[in-house]
Amino acid sequence: MTLFGTDGVRGVANAELTPELAFRIGRAGASVLARNSERHRPIIVGRDTRLSGTMLEAAIVAGITSVGRDAVSIGIVPTPAVACVTVAEQAAAGVMISASHNPIADNGIKFFGADGFKLPDAVEEEIEALVDDPGLPRPTGTGIGVARLAQNLVRHYYRLLENADADLEGLHVVVDAAFGSAYAIAPYALRKLGARVTELHCENDGSRINVECGATDLRALRAHVQGLVAAGERVVGVAFDGDADRALFVDERGEIVSGDHVLFAIGRHLHERGELAGDAIVGTVMTNIGAERALARHGITLLRAPVGDRYVLAMMRSGGYVLGGEQSGHIIDLLRNTTGDGPMTAVLLLGIAARQGSSLHDLVGEVVVAPQVLVNVRTRRRELLDAPAVRAAIQRVEAALNGSGRLLIRPSGTEPLIRIMAEGDDRDKIERFAAEVARAIGKEIEDLGES
Repeated sequence: MTLFGTDGVRGVANAELTPELAFRIGRAGASVLARNSERHRPIIVGRDTRLSGTMLEAAIVAGITSVGRDAVSIGIVPTPAVACVTVAEQAAAGVMISASHNPIADNGIKFFGADGFKLPDAVEEEIEALVDDPGLPRPTGTGIGVARLAQNLVRHYYRLLENADADLEGLHVVVDAAFGSAYAIAPYALRKLGARVTELHCENDGSRINVECGATDLRALRAHVQGLVAAGERVVGVAFDGDADRALFVDERGEIVSGDHVLFAIGRHLHERGELAGDAIVGTVMTNIGAERALARHGITLLRAPVGDRYVLAMMRSGGYVLGGEQSGHIIDLLRNTTGDGPMTAVLLLGIAARQGSSLHDLVGEVVVAPQVLVNVRTRRRELLDAPAVRAAIQRVEAALNGSGRLLIRPSGTEPLIRIMAEGDDRDKIERFAAEVARAIGKEIEDLGES
């Protein structure tokens, strides 16, 4: 049985991710993560606003305490708050109950080690192997763990945001919290730092989490910002996803500021301060070439990891780099936290703009986004990429690009698809290139008699 995916355990709550399974995961997770720590060191538990969150939290906590470990629930918090509190309290581990940007019916469980980092594959596999193990401890009497609520521990995360050295006085920020875990924390923190805040979808309503709002759907935020701009306001917007580990922005002109833009602005700032280790930033194979060009003009190298924040983080840690992230707004700044942190990203980016007296639009204006074309070909046959006709098509396109763009072809990790990404300055040309490769793959599928 494979439980852990690219970001913890996820599934439809009460159907695939049942409370019974959550209980067993809690037992196995606590047994593995807390076995080498002192008995008094608890496991920190947080959740987002999803309706299934309290059900799964109760099951997880019951599992943790049933093997003799204490659990401390800190309530509805962003994922990065769980990582922060785990480290600040010297806890044995942390657990976040959230399915991030997924639909309402889904939920998920992700663990953090005592160091605040997500678990490596080997540890997840060890937990998975123990989920159905009848030999896990069953203490009685004073050996049973204790569960308690301690929402005041979120002060550690507030302090982290406040200590980011950002003065937002004079800024007007529209905050779209996606009815998710940042609904209270993000507006409060930005106001505390001096910003004037207009709240959008900032309610504790798990029945609407991520629905046509937040970082997965910026239309409402853009419309709100554009309406205020038309009324004479100078305003920017920030949107979080359900667990607030990512943030995207809307500038003073109503234009979207992606994670690529954010990496450029924060990376350049750290570089100017001598804080950018290796003069390099870790992006992914999907990071736009426009960001790479803009960074290069300032002597900053863009390194590319596979798609997924866990791969970005792995490259950062192995190479000693401090900044990395994805187009989706998942920004990891190891100078301040151990995981993607949407509210911190907002504080840093807006703080840089305020400190420089710059508009957000001008701050990221050097990043001229090159057109990207994405084409999906439905097939489970990954080996088709080695077919001579497909390889020939790829070679023709790469020769035609001749350094003026990029071609990326990869099998999907989650769907029966081969994904083709062509990137360059001429949209018509890259559309033709992507179509040429797609046709070559499609022809191989036809020859195999597949539909």
